[in-house]
Amino acid sequence: MNIFAQKYEPTQEDNIAMPERDLWTAVLCRAALDAVKGAPQLDLNKRSNVSHNNYYNYNRDQARHFFLNGGEDFKIICELAGRNYIYVQQKIRKILLRKNGWNVDVPVTSRYRQGSKKGRGRPKKKKLTGNSYYAFIGKKGGRPRIYNKIKTA
Repeated sequence: MNIFAQKYEPTQEDNIAMPERDLWTAVLCRAALDAVKGAPQLDLNKRSNVSHNNYYNYNRDQARHFFLNGGEDFKIICELAGRNYIYVQQKIRKILLRKNGWNVDVPVTSRYRQGSKKGRGRPKKKKLTGNSYYAFIGKKGGRPRIYNKIKTA
């Protein structure tokens, strides 16, 4: 899966395979792998593995910063690789959000969050309970008279 594939009209220049373009594409691919790959399966109880884990975390954080914050270096590398930097940035952002559990395939303005079409826009009828029910159906309001009698013994 090449996440850097993009839709654009190829020109005569694009048909020529240039080693420099392949080099910068490899740089982008390595940064993408560093940004999205999982943690290594290391036993952190051993002292020798702590430095490997720190190195991995450092590379991951730097690669994510490179893609998400962009900057001039990112734009230049994407240009040298023949890629659109906005497209690359959006793809990596979606992949990282998916890894964190976000559903990025559903647009924010979709209807599924707003409930059924019937209920939207109109206030729901409030159900009357207790004394308000009796007040609504009775002339004088309140509870019916049969419940108001106090029994004396």
